Amino acid sequence: MRSFRSVSLVEQVAGHLRREFLQGMFGTKAPGVHRLAAELGVHHTTAEEALLILEKEGLLVGQGAGRPRRIRIPEHFTPPSMRVGILPYEESDRTLHSLLEMQHNLQDAGHTAGFTSMTLVDLGMDVKRVARFVKDSDVDAWVIVAGSREVLEWFAEQAIPAFALCGRRRDVPIAGIGPDKLPALIDAVDRLVALGHRRIVLLLREEHRKPQPAFVVQAMLNRMESHGLRTGAYNLPDWENNPAGLRRCLDSLFQSTPPSALIADESILFIMTQHHLARKGILAPQHVSLICADPDPIFQWLSPSVAHILWDSRKQGHRIVGWANNVARGKEDQRQNLIKAEFVEGGTIGRAPGMGKRATD
Repeated sequence: MRSFRSVSLVEQVAGHLRREFLQGMFGTKAPGVHRLAAELGVHHTTAEEALLILEKEGLLVGQGAGRPRRIRIPEHFTPPSMRVGILPYEESDRTLHSLLEMQHNLQDAGHTAGFTSMTLVDLGMDVKRVARFVKDSDVDAWVIVAGSREVLEWFAEQAIPAFALCGRRRDVPIAGIGPDKLPALIDAVDRLVALGHRRIVLLLREEHRKPQPAFVVQAMLNRMESHGLRTGAYNLPDWENNPAGLRRCLDSLFQSTPPSALIADESILFIMTQHHLARKGILAPQHVSLICADPDPIFQWLSPSVAHILWDSRKQGHRIVGWANNVARGKEDQRQNLIKAEFVEGGTIGRAPGMGKRATD
């Protein structure tokens, strides 16, 4: 029988940190002792002794008192790699800067990453069609962009690793990340109400409306009701998921009881809405207030400035690389992360038509 050797807590911490550093979880600099101790739930002396072990191994290089240790990856170290399939929501996702940056981050980490030939829209967001497509695809792991709850639940039940980038992932046991938009959207609703808006319409894709409104959407409707606004189908109109369907929806909204404010869930929906309404002579903010629930680099080129929800999409790429590295090494990772978001009041919102000075500035 081989002898049994008990592993001390210091050695356990050193082993954990060794894997984290080799996976690139902290970049080129090791965190400080007190930060590591707090994150790992150990005494700071334990964290310091673990770092000293890694320093003796050559994985860490001291930089002097008060300066962080430098992580030195062995010259011939080759991290495990995977073939990661990026399943986009629709065709336009293939040119989104944030998704292209994520793809490059995965490739820089040693993985093979590419967009799939089909999109969720191509597949009709249909679970059976998605299942057949996944079965016929030669990849090791999946990143699903803006998946419906049904699609993400299916991926969560499969053996193949999957990551939900945005989408209806709440309470689904799947790794994921996305912006924490709710506080910012509540701020946006409150501001519109303060400006006298009573007819606020949300323009959302079908998977955020059905079979029941997503958690964030329902919270926004509840907030409107707390201000005394009645909500119903008018606030959450149904429309066919294509440009013609959105145009028909907008034309119908402005036929009889036009909304005083529109909140578009994505930049592409916002830009199309603003463009279509402008062709009809309906301008923001003179005739209608417009808010986008996403940021977009193009907004900085537009005038008036766009009212929108701002969040740092770069954090998505960092999280996904960490997940891919974990999965490649056989480490289970189903953490879901939220990115802080804020409401930026741009020039596309103003007082509700006819409110004059009565609205609160």
